[in-house]
Amino acid sequence: MVSHSTKCAFPLRPLVAAIAFGFSAQAIANVVQIPRIDVVGNSEQAQLEQPGSVKLIDKEQLQLQQPLSTEDALKRVAGVNIKGEEETAVVANIGLRGLSSAETKTLILEDGVPVAPGLFIGNGRYYNPRIQHIESIEVLKGASSLRYGPSTIGGVINYQSKTPEEGLALSGRVGRFGLREATLEAGALSKSGDGQIGVIYTHAESDGFQDKDYQMDDLMIKGGMALANNQWVGVKISHYSNDANISYRGLFLDAYNQGATYNPAPDDYFLTDRNAIDLNHEWDINDKALLKTVVYWSEVSRDYWRYSVDTAASETAGRWVYTDDLTGNNRSFTRVGFDSRLNLQNNLLGFAGEAEMGVRYFTERSNDTRIRATREQDRTGINDRHLADSANSFAVFAQNRFDFNERLSITPGLRIESYEQTRKVLTDSNASESTNNTEVLPGIGLTYQLAKNSQLFASVYEAFSPAENAAALDGLTDQQLDAERSTNVEIGIRGNRERLNYELVAFQMDFENQVVDGNSDPNLSKQNGGATIHRGAELVLGYDFGAGLSLDGNLTYIPTSEFVGGDNDGNRISYSPEVLANLELSYQVWGLTTALAMHYTGLQFTDSANTIEIPEGAAGGIWGGKLESYKVFDLHAYYKANKQLDLFASVKNLTDERYIAGLRQGIYAGPSRSVELGMKYKF
Repeated sequence: MVSHSTKCAFPLRPLVAAIAFGFSAQAIANVVQIPRIDVVGNSEQAQLEQPGSVKLIDKEQLQLQQPLSTEDALKRVAGVNIKGEEETAVVANIGLRGLSSAETKTLILEDGVPVAPGLFIGNGRYYNPRIQHIESIEVLKGASSLRYGPSTIGGVINYQSKTPEEGLALSGRVGRFGLREATLEAGALSKSGDGQIGVIYTHAESDGFQDKDYQMDDLMIKGGMALANNQWVGVKISHYSNDANISYRGLFLDAYNQGATYNPAPDDYFLTDRNAIDLNHEWDINDKALLKTVVYWSEVSRDYWRYSVDTAASETAGRWVYTDDLTGNNRSFTRVGFDSRLNLQNNLLGFAGEAEMGVRYFTERSNDTRIRATREQDRTGINDRHLADSANSFAVFAQNRFDFNERLSITPGLRIESYEQTRKVLTDSNASESTNNTEVLPGIGLTYQLAKNSQLFASVYEAFSPAENAAALDGLTDQQLDAERSTNVEIGIRGNRERLNYELVAFQMDFENQVVDGNSDPNLSKQNGGATIHRGAELVLGYDFGAGLSLDGNLTYIPTSEFVGGDNDGNRISYSPEVLANLELSYQVWGLTTALAMHYTGLQFTDSANTIEIPEGAAGGIWGGKLESYKVFDLHAYYKANKQLDLFASVKNLTDERYIAGLRQGIYAGPSRSVELGMKYKF
């Protein structure tokens, strides 16, 4: 394992121990809740007030599934497609409702704070929160996502971090491919009961499927206290580092067909570090007004060291053959911002309801270097490309839910977002260029109670995804691009009847202004064009048979996800399968919960040209080709032996299905069958 030269400087294990036992751990009934910003809220009422589709993956579901990554958990949600690159999902590949899972059109948050490294400046896929410190996941689609922007075309995913419980707990799991993972959770309360602090630290390492080894550390320190009877503050400090032996290069077709399991890029490394601080304040002003504010800072570095290939020799060998030329595409990102939102119960225009209004500002910066080196130089060399990208964004939003009667509520809203982007080329006498845009995004949603246990919901709203710096300022020229915009419409019904619960949603996303190459102006290289249309439906069903036996499933059908006009008119969007499905049969008895889960992904194309055949050699980089459908079965068991001891086990890819999860300069094979065993002990 190659060590990361920018590892965290402070010693993790002594710090963990100091924090874990620095507070008095007394049993106090009323524990202060550390404030955070939720997208939906965990109560059933909060979910019913959303005029859009909502999914909450709760603590119990994550305990049973024992996912290795956030994407492993998300793939069970209706409308979500994952482009798997490796089993721990170091980078994000998430698509919603027909949007390509190789792009970033869905906003990713943790505790209400954006975590994608570059929302405006690009490269937002380079950080994915670690599942080990996540307690639950909110997925929100529809007009309610307007409050959070940008990049809410698909919706919003909010990872909710754990609040460490009082006391000390140790957990661990082992599994195939040399998986070894240990987690320490420690929490304590102040003697007065108005403050708490906790820590969660995970160390994980593995030889990895296809020998794609990794070594990961994830630390979260979280605390809070009451300032008064109606005010609370909270702080979250986190550190993450990962040395992952992964690359953008995959297997050749012949090697895949022959069942190859080797790492196609054994000397390439993807090295990630992230440090972040969130400061939260919650003020319960009175019984009708609540103000939540978060100030945040994050710093991400991503060093990607990869060796050049000899294409001719690779064709002859039937696998990538590497030279001694080494390139470090090394990037760092910094973001500082704040988000403040006021909830106000009111009787506006004579109708009872609730208003939410807020303001958000952040600035993000990136430092992009390209280091040319050789194998003997060991990651030191000449910087022949040095870019500095930046963006500033200011947004305000307001919405008000009007409760016209006990059945009908209508929620109009408006978001205005203004942003400026700048690119500077430091290897070209600091030459720079800037551009700016302002987006006005209206939306409206409604809920209507058809019966006691049945609700209709509908919404229409405008969403946008900014043209990233590399496109907006291509060639160090203002390309005069508008943001990529979408008009989203959905209508659905949800409810329950005796032992059955259900949700059926139909949706359409009319996507315009996508950035494409080419322009009639000879001074410009990019233009807005290439509209796409996405239409489909999601069905979610659950049935409780009684005696601990239940069945849950969902089906996503997207017959239309295609280009409108241009060279690819009528072609299907890449990484957008027509059918996605999940089914889970679970059984509970005493302290034991078991589940057999099936996940199905339909056939999909991997490029906009809808190439059918995957190339057999290195020519063309092996980017395009049709991927056949596949289904994967997982078996899970979770046993609560007593108040202190939990045991869990999983068999993932039970039938050892061999499938292609994605293409990227070669074939990414889906992980083969693995067995994982674990336990958690609370002292």
